[in-house]
Amino acid sequence: MTMIRLVFKELVGMFVDDGSLALLALILIALITAAVKLLALPPLIGGFVLLAGCLVILLESTRRAARDKAR
Repeated sequence: MTMIRLVFKELVGMFVDDGSLALLALILIALITAAVKLLALPPLIGGFVLLAGCLVILLESTRRAARDKAR
């Protein structure tokens, strides 16, 4: 049972290294999806906003990781 738990933990760790990065990306995707579906935001603009938001989230996560590593 311990081996299964270890394998599962490693698999999750491969995809969710930084919990806040994954959470913010999911929130961004949900917000953009809602804006496109409910507020009639054009899908192309939604795509650009999604791209820009993901880049901002990634840069912030990278900056935070570098700052923590420097300490």
